[in-house]
Amino acid sequence: MKKLIAALALFGVLGFAGAPASAQDKPAEAPTAAAPAVAAAAAPAAAAPAEAAAPAPTPNKGDTAWMIMATVLVILMTIPGLALFYAGMVRAKNALSVLMQVYVVFAMCAVLWAIYGYSVAFTAGGSFFGGFDKLFLAGVTPDSVGATFSKGIVIPELVFFAFQATFAAITPALIVGAFAERMKFSAVLLFVILWFTFSYLPMAHMVWYWDGPDAITDAASLEKVTNAAGFLWAKGALDFAGGTVVHINAGIAGLVGAYVIGKRVGWGKEAMSPHNVTYTMVGAALLWVGWFGFNAGSNLEATGVATLALVNTLLATAAATMSWMIFEWMLKGKPSMLGAASGSVAGLVAITPACGFVGPMGGIIIGLIAGVVCLWGVNGLKRMLGADDALDVFGVHAVGGILGSILTGVFVSPALGGTGVYDYVANKVADFSMSTQIISQLWGVGVAVVWSGVVALIAYKIVDLIVGLRVSEEIEREGLDINEHGEKAYHL
Repeated sequence: MKKLIAALALFGVLGFAGAPASAQDKPAEAPTAAAPAVAAAAAPAAAAPAEAAAPAPTPNKGDTAWMIMATVLVILMTIPGLALFYAGMVRAKNALSVLMQVYVVFAMCAVLWAIYGYSVAFTAGGSFFGGFDKLFLAGVTPDSVGATFSKGIVIPELVFFAFQATFAAITPALIVGAFAERMKFSAVLLFVILWFTFSYLPMAHMVWYWDGPDAITDAASLEKVTNAAGFLWAKGALDFAGGTVVHINAGIAGLVGAYVIGKRVGWGKEAMSPHNVTYTMVGAALLWVGWFGFNAGSNLEATGVATLALVNTLLATAAATMSWMIFEWMLKGKPSMLGAASGSVAGLVAITPACGFVGPMGGIIIGLIAGVVCLWGVNGLKRMLGADDALDVFGVHAVGGILGSILTGVFVSPALGGTGVYDYVANKVADFSMSTQIISQLWGVGVAVVWSGVVALIAYKIVDLIVGLRVSEEIEREGLDINEHGEKAYHL
């Protein structure tokens, strides 16, 4: 427990270091430079000025078709992508349990998203939570529309709902890898409900909720939008597709779980090698393919920015694959398929917050750095922390997410090939200050680390009191597949 508290303190300090007290006194400055591609709220498009009798904007069929495809791609990256990636890395006796956990967590969170999640994350409320206006999807119809990042451009609200549902469902599923092979299935589901409600939804609201670009016409309207926006949006934190909301959020919860639940029986003494690296490679490939929807879809429109996100997702991932493999080769004498697949995921994670903001060369640099840093994260840092994070959720997702989020503040700079940040009052790219942007990014990282860590710790403790977190030693030795689910992945 002392190591857990120390780890949370370490990353809390990382997130908040360098943020001046005056940053809280000037919340309107950063949104003036908010980019047109920070995943936004599906708020109805702002009404046109009173003198304009022009018809309300209607969705473009091309944008709608692209968002439908992007949504399907994110589902692909979770089931079967993430499920196979994880299943291959555990022992054969637990392969089915991991498949089951990812599959059912995805399904359960999709339902919770419809019942209350969408409303809490993407309606007006406070700086940390939305409201309940859209519980049970009240008012969300085939005719309702949501804002994008371009003035006068909208998409069907239902497709925005579905796209964001896939993010809400994959994020808790990522955590499963940290406590694989030892947690009760009932405990997994109960923990996910609590963490989804009190960590994922607030983080999504803090980072991605605002009233949309049509609501900004002058400095006064910008101030109004800023005051109504999520806490981190108002701080100017850039997160194109989920570096803080998804990856840091899930990775910190995984680390906390690894500490609270404890190490697997025999960890450090018995071989716990992946039982099927082929599954892991196929899963990583599906993740890479699906991630194009994850990242490029977060633009909400089929525009040049979406293609920039797609190209960065391609290049950063390829660069991270190569850097991880080469450094592993140098350190261990042989390049491994598991290492190449892990490098791919590290690159995908690190480029996620930056993909629509940085130029292709910036994307390659982020990928190259991510491969090396995340390789250290799952080896040296993991040993330092002493946590049995079974499938390296923290070492890849939290470390990669922190790295990518901070580097977003660097490579978004137009001087380094980035897009800069957009001023919706002047309707042009704003003057850029790298130091200001990095401070905003550190706010995002720090809040994600602390918020997820605290919520996860409380949620694990509540679950332990209600149903118990861990299976017995006898069940763990025999395997979760047959004991928790009455099935086996293999009949040999």
